Amino acid sequence: MTTVVITGFGAYTPLGENAPSTWQAMLDGVSGASSLEQDWAAELPVTFAAQVKGDPASHLDRTAARRLDRSTQLALIAGQEAWEDAGFVFGATNEGIDEDRVGVSVASGIGGLNTLLNQWDIQKEKGLRRVSPFTIPMLIGNAPAANLGLKVNARAGIHDPVSACASSNEAISLAVDMIRLDRADVVLAGGTESVLHPLTINSFAQMQALSRRNDSPETASRPWDTGRDGFVMGEGSVCMVLERLEHAQARGAKIYGTIAGAGISADNHDFVQPDPSGRGQSSAMLRALKQSGVDAGDIKHINAHGTSTPQGDVTEAHSIRAALGDAADDVIVTSTKSMTGHLLGGAGAIETFATVMALNTRNIPATINIENLEPDLPVQIATSRQELPAGDLAAMNNSFGFGGHNVAVVVTNEHQSR
Repeated sequence: MTTVVITGFGAYTPLGENAPSTWQAMLDGVSGASSLEQDWAAELPVTFAAQVKGDPASHLDRTAARRLDRSTQLALIAGQEAWEDAGFVFGATNEGIDEDRVGVSVASGIGGLNTLLNQWDIQKEKGLRRVSPFTIPMLIGNAPAANLGLKVNARAGIHDPVSACASSNEAISLAVDMIRLDRADVVLAGGTESVLHPLTINSFAQMQALSRRNDSPETASRPWDTGRDGFVMGEGSVCMVLERLEHAQARGAKIYGTIAGAGISADNHDFVQPDPSGRGQSSAMLRALKQSGVDAGDIKHINAHGTSTPQGDVTEAHSIRAALGDAADDVIVTSTKSMTGHLLGGAGAIETFATVMALNTRNIPATINIENLEPDLPVQIATSRQELPAGDLAAMNNSFGFGGHNVAVVVTNEHQSR
């Protein structure tokens, strides 16, 4: 089976404006959540979120930035970093690479919602003629992937899977399939999301899905803590360059690790609530193990979906045990959402990045904010930073989304540049 390796990473997140700073903040246990300073936030039931560092528009050409939704701005910044980290030139033809075999698979769960709502407000308040002619290209869900495709000259295919909070892990799975089905040699993959708007925040709050710790945003996301009361909304983008091993080796690229396989399933239970039996989640994990050729006992770390919701965290812990059996005793589980908040459609990408980097550096970030660990969990939760042993290692990242979508990705440190 074709081996797919990671040769570049890029990130723009609540923890940092690039991949190295994001990873270091994870290792340091930094929270990216803070109070919202926008005027519209004061009257909302939830007044905080995990916002990206700085202004993404400042990283882009001023004219171009005005014609892009914030979700696309974030994707372009992360995508450029990943592409250049892999040794390619962003926005130009690259010698030695067949553009007919370059693809993009970058997801967004909700898309250009800010553009849609802002332009609707302009139409109501200022009239029909004031609506931007760039509205549709800005708001459509494939805008991040398509704009990245134009920059990397992707002709093998540009894809934007939409499966709620599992979207970017599904995008990574699709990118692997593109390479293994010999449709591409190189695929820029990942996810992006930016919907910190009064309507979305209030809507999630009305569902009782968000934490309401308005007085302490930085401690609000607390997966597996007995006091957890919902997730923290976040925004950001992470992209990665996936490449056929022989292609990467031929050009002397550095390799972070290997995407060994992915598994996808559906709960067929409820649109919002996970199946409490965890059957669908376990099925995705088992399928990922089967596709990757990795045994349950080889998995030493899982970056869990772990959103900090009362039912979801417990269900996932039991689904991990059901999938791995007794091998789960040796697995260290963490949730980096405790620091980044929930990036929705971008969650799988940032957490797969964290999973790969955990193997690459042999360090697992802690799940922060746990004051009282949920009793009788059938898995080992990393309440502090943990070290991984030497040798060949495998790990898994889980993403679950509204609609019953489940995606698990297995990564290894095989072929990692030393």
